[in-house]
Amino acid sequence: MIKSMPAKTSVANQKLLNSNNQSDGSSARVLRQFRLIFSSVRRHFQSIEKKAGVGGAQIWALSLVAQEPGIGITQLALAMDVHQSTASNLVRTMIKSGYVQSEKSSEDKRVVELYILPTGIKLLKKVPGPHAGVLPKALSDLPPARLKSLEQDLQALIDKLEVHDGDAQTPMALM
Repeated sequence: MIKSMPAKTSVANQKLLNSNNQSDGSSARVLRQFRLIFSSVRRHFQSIEKKAGVGGAQIWALSLVAQEPGIGITQLALAMDVHQSTASNLVRTMIKSGYVQSEKSSEDKRVVELYILPTGIKLLKKVPGPHAGVLPKALSDLPPARLKSLEQDLQALIDKLEVHDGDAQTPMALM
């Protein structure tokens, strides 16, 4: 019988173990909380895609067009807090799929207005809400003081990471 030697713990691994165990496991518990949040978001978007055959970002955009007939691409981008090019790409896909139609504004021919089509309404009925996603819904349900505190705490965490500012306007459904 061959006995295995106990693995030596490197100094780097020991530091990692110590840092993960600081404050009685607080960092590990917070990491698990992030995993639960991201897992919930991912499951929601997978469920939408399975039921509707389209991604969550398209469903959200489609629901906004349904809520506000005649919405423009700029207003859609603002409502979704995404870059205008992202909203344009979503709209282009929805038009090609026959879920939305675009019309020039009668007041300003440079402005495009969006309207949901019957196939888009049918698609939205297939998908359980919230159409914006579970995370935006959960955040909007938080009391203002709790949301402000969360914002400040997350900013402190973001300050410790290398982030790409453009990622802030990418819908989670597209990540």
